Amino acid sequence: MYEALQKVISSYGLVSGFAVIGATMWLSYWISQRFTQGRLHGSAIAIFLGLLLAYFGGLFTGGKKGLVDISVLSGIGLMGGAMLRDFAIVATAFGVNVDELKRAGVPGVISLLFGIGSSFVAGVVVALAFGYTDAVSLTTIGAGAVTYIVGPVTGAAIGASSEVMALSIAAGLVKAILVMIATPFVAPYIGLNNPRTAVIFGGLMGTSSGVAAGLAATDPKLVPYGCLTAAFYTALGCLLGPSLLFFIVRGIAA
Repeated sequence: MYEALQKVISSYGLVSGFAVIGATMWLSYWISQRFTQGRLHGSAIAIFLGLLLAYFGGLFTGGKKGLVDISVLSGIGLMGGAMLRDFAIVATAFGVNVDELKRAGVPGVISLLFGIGSSFVAGVVVALAFGYTDAVSLTTIGAGAVTYIVGPVTGAAIGASSEVMALSIAAGLVKAILVMIATPFVAPYIGLNNPRTAVIFGGLMGTSSGVAAGLAATDPKLVPYGCLTAAFYTALGCLLGPSLLFFIVRGIAA
């Protein structure tokens, strides 16, 4: 019976992946409502549980891909791949009211530049504090503080070591978790209650997962606006990281 069930699950990996993610999301939202009264959003709990499961999956199998190393859960690798990720980003963008987006205007553009610049500088300062002095490492870790996507993209382009790129991903992941947890608490104090401020917030924070989860916990109607500028933020960071920002750091560190 078990072998037959295992064969069916392995043959339909993507379906089993959706089932596992669905069960994890249900459990996360139940924990959120039951123990935090919704103050800690379910998506933040789900990400934490996902990281925990990935750690134990890799630990028990001796592999390097977390739960994907378990054959019956291999479909999660496809579900979490670039195809469905990009589809989700495009689908989110279609929920934007263009008129509301235009109202952000120049402040939205400024928020993008300021958000990338401030995050990058913070990452470089932390890297310096931990003893990194070469331009490649400083730029890669600084880019990781922009987002955990920009970090490895920048590191691969300028020749950073795998260890430094791993640190850049860790920096971006910590930022994403902090944003998703802190957003509902600070929203009343910064006026985060309308599409225009959501656009600016997405441009300042940039991390798509953190912004999406944080805004969902604040007001689900604001999610498309914050995610749109967060997507631009990631794209702009990938453009500036291995080019302008690297040249600036190299000029200063030389």
